[in-house]
Amino acid sequence: MLQELSSMDRITQLQDEIQNLLTIMSRSIAYLTSRADFTQVSSEIPVTKQRNPDKVDPPDVFEANKKELVNDLMAKAKQIEYLIQNLPTPEPEEVQAARLATLEEEMQRANQEYSAAVARAKALHAQISEALRGILSDDEYAAEAPG
Repeated sequence: MLQELSSMDRITQLQDEIQNLLTIMSRSIAYLTSRADFTQVSSEIPVTKQRNPDKVDPPDVFEANKKELVNDLMAKAKQIEYLIQNLPTPEPEEVQAARLATLEEEMQRANQEYSAAVARAKALHAQISEALRGILSDDEYAAEAPG
C-alpha cells in the first residue's frame, strides 16, 4: 500500500510538472507574439502590419527574454524526463492478478462479516423491541389494576 501511495505521488508530481511545462509554453507563446516586432523575412513578401513601438521590446531585451524562455522550457523538460525515468516499473500481470485475487477474498470475508453483524444487529433489535413491548404491556396492566 505504501508503494502504491508513493507511485501515485510520483504520478501526481509528474502531472503537475507537465501542467507547469504547458503553462510556461503558453506564456512563452503569448510573450513572443505580443512583444515581437514584425520583420520582413523575405524580400518577396512585404511587411504589411506595424506594431505600436511601446508594445515592442528592444532587440537585445527580446533576445535575452527568448533565451530565458528556452532555458525555462529546457529545465522543466529535464525535470519531467527525470520524473519519468524514476517512475516505478509496473507489476507483472501475474503479480497483479494474485494481488487482485487476494483482495477479492478479503472483500468476500468482509462482506460475510458485515452480513453476520447486520443479522446479529437485527436479532438484537428484535429482542430489545420484544422486551420493551413486554415492559410497556406490564406497565399498562399495572396501571389498570386496582391498587
